[in-house]
Amino acid sequence: MNELLGSLVAAVGESHVLTDVVDMAPHLTDWRGRYTGSALAVVKPGSTAEVAAVVRACVAANVAMVPQGGNTGLCGGATPLADGASVVINLSRLNRIRSIDPLNDTIVVEAGCTLGALQEAAAGADRLFPLSLASEGSCEVGGNLSTNAGGVHVLRYGNMRDLVLGLEVVLPDGRVWDGLRGLRKDNTGYDLKQLFIGAEGTLGIITAAVLELFPRPRIHATAWVSVASPAAAVELLGQLRQRCGDRVAAFEIAASSAVQLVLKHIPGARPPLGGDPAWSVLIELEDAAQDAALNDLLECELGEAVDAGLVTDAVLATSLSQAEALWALRENISEAQRVEGVSIKHDISVPVSRIPEFIERADAALLRVWPDLRIVTFGHIGDGNLHYNLSKPDVLQNADFIDRTAEVNRIVHDLVVELGGSISAEHGLGQLKRTEIVRYKSEVELDLMRTIKRSLDPAGLMNPGKVV
Repeated sequence: MNELLGSLVAAVGESHVLTDVVDMAPHLTDWRGRYTGSALAVVKPGSTAEVAAVVRACVAANVAMVPQGGNTGLCGGATPLADGASVVINLSRLNRIRSIDPLNDTIVVEAGCTLGALQEAAAGADRLFPLSLASEGSCEVGGNLSTNAGGVHVLRYGNMRDLVLGLEVVLPDGRVWDGLRGLRKDNTGYDLKQLFIGAEGTLGIITAAVLELFPRPRIHATAWVSVASPAAAVELLGQLRQRCGDRVAAFEIAASSAVQLVLKHIPGARPPLGGDPAWSVLIELEDAAQDAALNDLLECELGEAVDAGLVTDAVLATSLSQAEALWALRENISEAQRVEGVSIKHDISVPVSRIPEFIERADAALLRVWPDLRIVTFGHIGDGNLHYNLSKPDVLQNADFIDRTAEVNRIVHDLVVELGGSISAEHGLGQLKRTEIVRYKSEVELDLMRTIKRSLDPAGLMNPGKVV
């Protein structure tokens, strides 16, 4: 242990090797507070070379490593296990924007850069980096890459995987793979970067990336809409995409239960519509042309949707502050839930066309067993991703309910897979779903995943106890 600590100090400097329990504490518990682990040390390298040196030191000592970014993950993927046998490698000091190429619409950014800082750098070059998450002020690019983050604009721009052109990765043996190429066409063999995106640090440590930029939208139109049902929401989405094309940038759904939690727990939150609609949709259109009449277009489309019985009420933002207030209602749902207490959370995806069926059947199956269940449904209906969270309003009853997580998961996840879906849409597997996924992936898939893991990390030192 002393020899390892000496090597780590030599690699990054004494002030960047934390061993005191108090100093390490913020890095040992996940954002939800569900997982708390322990570690030999938390190391904070400041360059790719230092990351490589840390990895080599851990390999020499046969000590496991847990890569960590902003620690905003929701499945315990960046939290060490409780055995205290690993080193946490926190990448927050690797936070530089290395370069921006506006003509190539690319940016090279280090893994510890926050998503918010990346967005600001893109805006400074009159470009857009479209990934948008509620945690963008604190989540970091490395974590976004390692979980293949989604967010609210997947509908138009895709997941993080779709935004990456190249990576720089420290491999499990300490070698550095420099794949930082800003190419949109490179047909020279296996697309190695795809192995590391979504791998949650189990195959290597991403230290930098070449990311795609886009023309910065000049005009936005934002509306909060009450819809007759999830089926009406899906039909409205189809009509908007048919008539507005890729100007539909976001289409988010929220059940009344989700909105009410925000109104209860988030200071300054106000209901955007009268009454308490059972289902609401947040819609955003955007266009790079300054003269695009998006508000008129959206108002016209919503008027037709009212006539068709799909929409029961709507409010269009007439200023940036009003649009931000509408978005705050959606983006604060997770925070409001955290204030409310523990719930059984699901991050699922099904084909968009089957979202109404999932909601109807899952609600019915769960309420048959737990009639007083509180079901909080919200998410990215535009790309088929729902956050489907369950709890009891009473604290003591909820504790008993949480103890039945396995039974609840079986109901929800079996239905998801029956409908052709996935039990993890954008949060990853981490510790939370590592054993659960075995039920739903074929033996062929699992064997391929384990083979890749063994090939790149034969000693099993990269983020053990996660994913596979």
